Amino acid sequence: MSLGMVAAVYVAAAVLFILSLGGLSGQESAKRAVWYGIAGMALAFIATLLAPGVHGDWLVLLMVVIGGAAGVVLASRVGMTEMPQLVAAMHSLVGLAAVIIALNAELEAGRVARLLASGASPETFSGFAAVLAHKSGVELAIMKVEVFLGIFIGAVTFTGSVVAFGKLAGKVDGKPKKLPGGHLLNLAALLVCIILGVMYFNGAGIWTMIVTAILAGFIGWHLIMGIGGADMPVVVSMLNSYSGWAAAAIGFTLGNDLLIVVGALVGSSGAILSYIMCKAMNRSFVSVILGGFGGTTGPAMEITGEQIAIDAEGVAAALNDADSVVIVPGYGMAVAQAQQSVSELVRKLRAAGKEVRFGIHPVAGRLPGHMNVLLAEAKVPYDIVLEMDEINDDFPNTDVVIVIGSNDVVNPAAQEDPNSPIAGMPVLEVWKAKQVFVSKRGAGTGYSGIENPLFYKDNTRMFYGDAKKSLDQLLPLIN
Repeated sequence: MSLGMVAAVYVAAAVLFILSLGGLSGQESAKRAVWYGIAGMALAFIATLLAPGVHGDWLVLLMVVIGGAAGVVLASRVGMTEMPQLVAAMHSLVGLAAVIIALNAELEAGRVARLLASGASPETFSGFAAVLAHKSGVELAIMKVEVFLGIFIGAVTFTGSVVAFGKLAGKVDGKPKKLPGGHLLNLAALLVCIILGVMYFNGAGIWTMIVTAILAGFIGWHLIMGIGGADMPVVVSMLNSYSGWAAAAIGFTLGNDLLIVVGALVGSSGAILSYIMCKAMNRSFVSVILGGFGGTTGPAMEITGEQIAIDAEGVAAALNDADSVVIVPGYGMAVAQAQQSVSELVRKLRAAGKEVRFGIHPVAGRLPGHMNVLLAEAKVPYDIVLEMDEINDDFPNTDVVIVIGSNDVVNPAAQEDPNSPIAGMPVLEVWKAKQVFVSKRGAGTGYSGIENPLFYKDNTRMFYGDAKKSLDQLLPLIN
């Protein structure tokens, strides 16, 4: 395939990737958008494989088959509740790949330089080596910048994503933790990386980049360890952005225009999404990405009262008498795989002539759009799934709210307690409804460890138990 044809295919693939990103903004177009992305990646792979100067086709195909098979096995075993940690794991692989490719580029540049110094002609090289052989001194200096950025961002992404995976999977404590010295350690490591980068630009050798990778890996680990569980949806989005910028940096190093475009798309879209989510949580974007600068200035407000339990018969009686119902799903619904039971409950309530809608917080669950995907999977009508801003004003006129496995996104402490870790965060104001039923596995504080005064309010009753089992008990009682 000629270079012109490769460039044309790359343009087509880039257009498909843009259409894919655009389509993911809506539930109805998301499935089509995924196929756009698959088609774009297939085109990109074929064009790269057939590009002039690319060798080892069978080895590349073998690696793709092995990787593809591993991907199919992993994807088939991962449930929707585990999707956030799977995404974090994929980000870690992107970061690791960026580090390896950047180090390899430096090794290859050194090999080509030695051969040229010994009298070899630039025309005798092929593939990436040929690209290096024809670079000017200025271009090689710029490549060193690209290598440094690829290694630094890639290492931060790799270790940060590993920690995020651990926190999301419950293998690492979700509470923020920092080493003595906190942010000063991160700053010191960053300054050393910059010094090593300057040394590398001045010919100090590849060992500087190896040390940079180790220090950047420490920064990534320490940054994400310092971010609490309540902010993990933002962290996943942020790491997605990091992985995109790492890919873009390597795209410049390899001279691959499509990798630059795709990396920039992923990096910018992830950064924008992270900013939007921080705004939805009343978090400082800079504070979150730097590992939790700031915090509360005093003890949290004391909560009085007790949690009052209710059984399925009591919840059913309230629902049968209600005219308007709002359901607020959270991660507990995902864990219990209760979305089908929720869908059946909605069907029965609507058949009885009741107005039923959903209230979705921007950071409900542990991944952006987590709840929307689950509800779409259960065939809940799109038009009754509303965002927080669309439904918040309606709670005072709502008869019954059912909260299924949510904590922070319905926590009135965000408005009532200036010392709460989520103070100022916009939340679904469910406590303003006439009655609130909270489906929850137990009386604990949940993933983020933040106490919720909602559970103690006079109009709230706790519907304890696994969400799916509780809803299945409820369904026969709805008439």
